[in-house]
Amino acid sequence: MSTNQILLEAIALKKCVKACYNRVEMLLAPHILYTKNDALYVDAVALERNGLPPREKKLGAFHLAGLSELTLSDQHFETESVYEPEAERYEGATLFAVEL
Repeated sequence: MSTNQILLEAIALKKCVKACYNRVEMLLAPHILYTKNDALYVDAVALERNGLPPREKKLGAFHLAGLSELTLSDQHFETESVYEPEAERYEGATLFAVEL
């Protein structure tokens, strides 16, 4: 399955994904797939970094070209309050997003 297919399924079903980004293993809750400067990005909440929870939950932007070893997890997530679907950066650029 391609990276795009995995992310689309994860967003649609609100399932986490495991990935490596900048040599850091992460468990991500992907909320939105969008374009910026003709490249694909996913905004996600990192639930784990190298097996440990982060100090605070925040929405991070991940360039798809930088994600590797992407796999779908069985772990479900709830839409986080840090996600703002009406944010200006998503206007006209959103490809797929979680349902609120």
